[in-house]
Amino acid sequence: MKKLVLFFIIFIYQTSVAQIQQDTIVLIEKIFERYKVNNPGCQLAISQNNRIVFSKAWGIADLEHKVPLTTESIIEAGSVSKQFTAASILLLQQAGMLSLNDDIRKYIPEFPDFGTVITLQHLMHHTSGIKDWGSIMAFSDWPRGTRLYSNNDVLTILVHQQSLNNKPGDEYLYSNSNYVLLSIIVERITGRSLEEFTHSFIFEPAGMKHTQWRSNLNRVVLDRAIAYGKSNGTYFTDMPFENVYGNGGLLTTAEDLLRWNNYFLGGKLGNPSLLSNQLGVIALNNGRKNSYAAGLRIDYLRGWKVIMHDGATAAYRSTLEYYPDLKLSIAWLSNTSEFDEGKEGLTELRKILLRDKSSINENAKFDTVHVASKILIRYTGWYKDLLTNTGIGLIVKKDKLMTTKGKILVPISENEFILGSSQIKFKSDQKRPIYIEDEKGVIYENVAAADSSPSILKDYIGEYYSDEVDAKLSIAIVNDKLTIYRKNNTKYTLNATYKDGFDIENSSIRVLFERDNRHKIKLLKFTSARVRNILFNKHN
Repeated sequence: MKKLVLFFIIFIYQTSVAQIQQDTIVLIEKIFERYKVNNPGCQLAISQNNRIVFSKAWGIADLEHKVPLTTESIIEAGSVSKQFTAASILLLQQAGMLSLNDDIRKYIPEFPDFGTVITLQHLMHHTSGIKDWGSIMAFSDWPRGTRLYSNNDVLTILVHQQSLNNKPGDEYLYSNSNYVLLSIIVERITGRSLEEFTHSFIFEPAGMKHTQWRSNLNRVVLDRAIAYGKSNGTYFTDMPFENVYGNGGLLTTAEDLLRWNNYFLGGKLGNPSLLSNQLGVIALNNGRKNSYAAGLRIDYLRGWKVIMHDGATAAYRSTLEYYPDLKLSIAWLSNTSEFDEGKEGLTELRKILLRDKSSINENAKFDTVHVASKILIRYTGWYKDLLTNTGIGLIVKKDKLMTTKGKILVPISENEFILGSSQIKFKSDQKRPIYIEDEKGVIYENVAAADSSPSILKDYIGEYYSDEVDAKLSIAIVNDKLTIYRKNNTKYTLNATYKDGFDIENSSIRVLFERDNRHKIKLLKFTSARVRNILFNKHN
């Protein structure tokens, strides 16, 4: 087992192909045997020093026709696609046709003016604050997958938004809208679609002969693998029902992705090379690090630096990784979401290929201290995250400060605690008698607890409408809880957190109601992971 690290390669003399040791192959085969012969499968390709040392496909590409998945089957790469859109923008900047510092409204003048400049740089690094279009439409009557959307439809959706998630440059907050807008900008500047531009200036030069975009879902794509989900032991077709691309939508193979890695990491994109621009990261407004580069994440896995991106669209899954210290690339594509909870075997694969040296990059350890209950009690109550409206309730139980959901706050000083992976500090000032600030500067303000008495719950009952998503909903009381009813007859139970704040049951979606100067409910705001404050106004 000591030999099962990255130094397993035996080059075949006078060829450009390499092999890996047989015992390593056996271990890889064991990991991916989960993709059974008659089930949807995956492709895996590995290269080192620009040479493919392993490439294989498992499973079925088309269950209806029992077509095997091969290394030349076409699979959708999800958000791995973003690096190609970013590369296109960098090529246009090098040609003098745009600047990353340009205001996006220079090219998309119909985009709303939010009173602050949003640059192409903000789009590329996910710091624009523009809401994720798919997450927006999750609150509409026509969520993603129920209607055929195009890039122009996405622009129409974004034009109707009344706010940003955050001030541009303040935060990294992943949004597919950023890369759809970049795709539109490529088309408006060049007069050619992103599909045409990348074919001429990226795919052909890089030798990616199997790669194209899903810009028209009705187009016949030779050797395309169908995507499948699984529910209650039965597979079902789960394909991307949209023409939106640039944020995703790349149709490719694992071997083509390795060709791309070899091409751009070898400094061949642009003249002179654009590699430093592709890997360059820009700090946030407050100077904090943002590790998202030009459609690429600069990260660490098992202690090794990695340049990577993963992806998921409908039931397609993907990852493309490069470990510069080892000159190792891993490309993996799958046509099923069946093994999402097991992380598709990639974690196990990395254990075989990468010696674990993660302790080098571990966060500093903190010494814990004892804090008396009489001090901990000061911190009890409800707090609201001012960015996301998330509510955190704190109680003291058995001399420990913990959340109402049972997570313990570990004290490292009288007013500093570790909560999960976050470090938080209790503070007070003239504006706020007590509040929490985490290590990222996010503030949780002390707020009143919820009142779920029937007389209060009646305040929220009524009809609501959103201009942002062109949708209606109604709220009623069912079994002493507020319930949201949608047009498609779906309903959602609201669990009270703090005053006027609720969580949707069995989800991470927050709902905040706002009152007018007469203390009457005037609107509600939905917030999820990638969108904040989708407005629904109440009709009194």
